[in-house]
Amino acid sequence: MTGKVNAISSLTRPAGGETVATIIRGAAAMLRAAGVDTPEHDAKLLCAEAFGTDMQSVNKAMLMGDGFSTLAESPAKSLETFHSMVDRRARREPLQHITGHAPFRYLDLKVGPGVFIPRPETELIVQEGIDWITRSGRYHARVVDLCAGSGAIGLAVVTEVPGSEVWAVEKSEGTAEWTRRNLNETAKAYPGIVSNYHLEIGDATQMPTLHQLDGTIDIVLTNPPYVPLSDIPEQPEVRDYDPDMALYGGSADGTLIPERIILRAAKLLRTGGLLVMEHDISQGERLSAYANAHGFADAQVRNDYTGRPRYLISEKA
Repeated sequence: MTGKVNAISSLTRPAGGETVATIIRGAAAMLRAAGVDTPEHDAKLLCAEAFGTDMQSVNKAMLMGDGFSTLAESPAKSLETFHSMVDRRARREPLQHITGHAPFRYLDLKVGPGVFIPRPETELIVQEGIDWITRSGRYHARVVDLCAGSGAIGLAVVTEVPGSEVWAVEKSEGTAEWTRRNLNETAKAYPGIVSNYHLEIGDATQMPTLHQLDGTIDIVLTNPPYVPLSDIPEQPEVRDYDPDMALYGGSADGTLIPERIILRAAKLLRTGGLLVMEHDISQGERLSAYANAHGFADAQVRNDYTGRPRYLISEKA
């Protein structure tokens, strides 16, 4: 694959006078040959990143047949950066590692080696929590984010629900550095969150973690490790770059850690409090039955954007 990618790469770098459309098409062909799922999108996004602009400007330049001088006064260095980024993406390095950030709801989070890249489906976990808070009228909600990672879930809640207080738990000290970085960056736009977001280094599955909060929490939101050990991801971006600690659920079917999270949530929550937990599409029936048997009532499994069973929602009995 490396030789093929290099050969294609050389074809995408003619001597000069190229239009934005020509270079983007060549980069997309290179990414497509490397097996990237969304080659055109990735090529445009990397171009926008390298030139310090947005996708709309890149699309406009392509449509108008413009050269790169429309994106930058001195495009040579930016074009070199773009080609370097495309080379990295062709080696299946995650797009978000190359750009250094990932969107999540209204936030733009810093990501890189050692932290799980937040996915769009996890935004549903936050939305369920915010909808429940709104319906319940709990505008000073006490929220726990178990397995915090980049901080995506907890930071989204504390910025979107003024007055809420969030305790986030992360086991890996290395990953927690990303959590802190995102807290600091988010606080620049939302300075009021500093006193309402608390990061705890600990094992989210263990009862002593946040034990002082037991029985007082309104809502637990969590995207725990849940990938079955019998189902190693095929995508290199996931398999080779997301931390194993953030991926695998600790058993062949991946439910060991999610089940322990259910037990911990049952202790943290007050009666009537809510658990929303992301899980693998194969785990819904088992985990909903487990929740109903361990302190929760009427556990339901709901679908993600693609219609697949993706997360559990249930109130503490």
